[in-house]
Amino acid sequence: MNIETQIIHSIPVDELTGSISTPIYQTSTYNQIEPGVHKGFDYSRTNNPTRKVLEDLIAKLEGAKYGFAFASGLAAIDAVIKLLSSGDEVLAVDDIYGGTFRIFSHIYCRFGINIKYIDTTDIINVVDNINGKTKFVWLESPTNPTLKISDIAEIAKIAHSAGALLVVDNTFASPALQKPIELGADIVIHSATKYLAGHSDVIGGLVTVKNYELGEKIKFIQNSSGGILGPFDSWLTIRGIETLPLRIQKHSENAIKIAGYLEEEKLVDELYYPFLAAHKNHHVAIKQQSAGGGVIAFSLKNDTVDSARKFTTSTKLFKLAESLGGVKSLVCHPASMTHKSIPEDKRRASGVSDSLIRLSCGIENADDLISDLKQAFESLRVSNYSLKSVEETSNE
Repeated sequence: MNIETQIIHSIPVDELTGSISTPIYQTSTYNQIEPGVHKGFDYSRTNNPTRKVLEDLIAKLEGAKYGFAFASGLAAIDAVIKLLSSGDEVLAVDDIYGGTFRIFSHIYCRFGINIKYIDTTDIINVVDNINGKTKFVWLESPTNPTLKISDIAEIAKIAHSAGALLVVDNTFASPALQKPIELGADIVIHSATKYLAGHSDVIGGLVTVKNYELGEKIKFIQNSSGGILGPFDSWLTIRGIETLPLRIQKHSENAIKIAGYLEEEKLVDELYYPFLAAHKNHHVAIKQQSAGGGVIAFSLKNDTVDSARKFTTSTKLFKLAESLGGVKSLVCHPASMTHKSIPEDKRRASGVSDSLIRLSCGIENADDLISDLKQAFESLRVSNYSLKSVEETSNE
């Protein structure tokens, strides 16, 4: 069944009323038939009918055994890390989301969990660094923000041969473009805030797992820690997912057109988009993704924070903001926004330069978005010319 049909018909009609739209069960507790005997729901931290529809939906879309909804993407990440014990090691992709780096390096390292960051785009790096203490290999593919692509299927084989689990953050691709569990991953994480909800109006996180044992463990952590997604935000996310295939198709169509324009822009230095033939692991991307997604990153030839600041404050349709994946186009400067918690040396080593700019291409008309970028580049040219003139005058 195609995903467009699968999504729509994986959302059940309400058995009680026949409602086509999932009801919002805005309740904290439930009437019990007798002590300990109920209709599957006793307290909404443990379970909620609206949240359950979302959790079942994401599990079905990812080809997973179970799904779990959390209050944010980082709450979802936190729950997965709680599967580890002191002395365990995580082998993580070097170009990692700043929030994930922060929770690894500033919280869980204090509890004796060791994190080693490597470039997972090269399989040899994984082989050389995995060891008996490695419990997780942690991927983002594509990564945030430089869109590195790792071979999920091959890395899954390496992880499993070493007795480790493969965790994949699938936020940038979404299950509409890529299904890591079908490629061998054990756990898949989403910031539902991004493409799944899709309208920049929800903060949420999702975890899916491939087997019963992992499901029981995550369920225990979810209930014990309590970072659950509320019923209204669950409903908003369900409603967003209904149009995910249509939106992700438009995001991807716009992004490939914009990436083509940026390839010719003389002020662009490095350009990152997995479905461009020049991308390092383009051959892997087209093997495991059905389209390139809506995120593009590029650096400027004048690699300074000031140049990036000038560009990101000159766009009109691309709104300067954190986050991505919504219907409105956004522009972001990772070094001073999403990745500012990463030390400068580690940030630069992973490819996040001072002038790196991340675009989240929305569903507007692609030609209008390109025109907006053109005028922002023109503003940057004028600014660079003025600065050059001042420098030449001062040298005289």
